[in-house]
Amino acid sequence: MSDSLGRLYLAVIAAKDLDPAVSRTARLFQRGPAKMAKKLAEEAIEVVIDAVNGKTDAVVRESADLLYNLTVLWASAGVRPEDVWHEMERREHLLGIAEKLPKSPVKLRKVPPPPVARRPIVALESRALRKRY
Repeated sequence: MSDSLGRLYLAVIAAKDLDPAVSRTARLFQRGPAKMAKKLAEEAIEVVIDAVNGKTDAVVRESADLLYNLTVLWASAGVRPEDVWHEMERREHLLGIAEKLPKSPVKLRKVPPPPVARRPIVALESRALRKRY
């Protein structure tokens, strides 16, 4: 799949300076990142709606549109597909392939530290504690 997205990315880069009257890609570049982001969001919503409604064929078609619009936005932002693949590889090493990186770094899986020799716990005499106000 990365080969297909790589080819799509190269096609987007090649088409960005074409005549906007004949090239959808050039038209999106002419309108700028805000329009690109809007189109990406619209396609994502269409994928979600079709998935919820059980329309598998429509999910496939809309997903292709979503990937196209994502690739256009990447090109506009100076992001290459390889940048995304490297990030996915980094995350796979941290969490495994099927996990999304959590927003909080606290949730990341950590290698447990080696066991440390601990002193034995000694019970202290219990004392009545008074609350101070």
